[in-house]
Amino acid sequence: MLVLASNSIEEYTAVFFRIFKKNDKFVVLMGCDQKRSSVGLEYDKTNYGAFLDIDPVTEKLSLRTLQIDHSIVESFGGGGKVCMTTRVYPTLAINDDAHIFVFNNGSQHVDISTLTAWSLKTVQYQLESLMKMYFFKF
Repeated sequence: MLVLASNSIEEYTAVFFRIFKKNDKFVVLMGCDQKRSSVGLEYDKTNYGAFLDIDPVTEKLSLRTLQIDHSIVESFGGGGKVCMTTRVYPTLAINDDAHIFVFNNGSQHVDISTLTAWSLKTVQYQLESLMKMYFFKF
């Protein structure tokens, strides 16, 4: 999945599974590639990965990715067996210009059984009410 992606896919953060076969057994790697997460800024763009203890032949791979506060990408693989959190700083993929794309770079066909996306509204609050809750008169 490409998250926080610009419309032209010039900028994105990739969250993915890579499946290898070794000695007739499958090995699943979940990764986060942030090398193209920002076209305008230079910062740590380390790639992350973790092995997922799952057999892709008998079990469905699941991925839940959350984008929080315009810069945090948190992903859960295999129903939460693996979790990765990264902070990215997009310059093009912001607010209504941020998109999600699904991709397959593998050599085998992939079926996506369910894909759901939500967009949360901005929190509404009254500063006066919050101050009454947290500050007391003595």
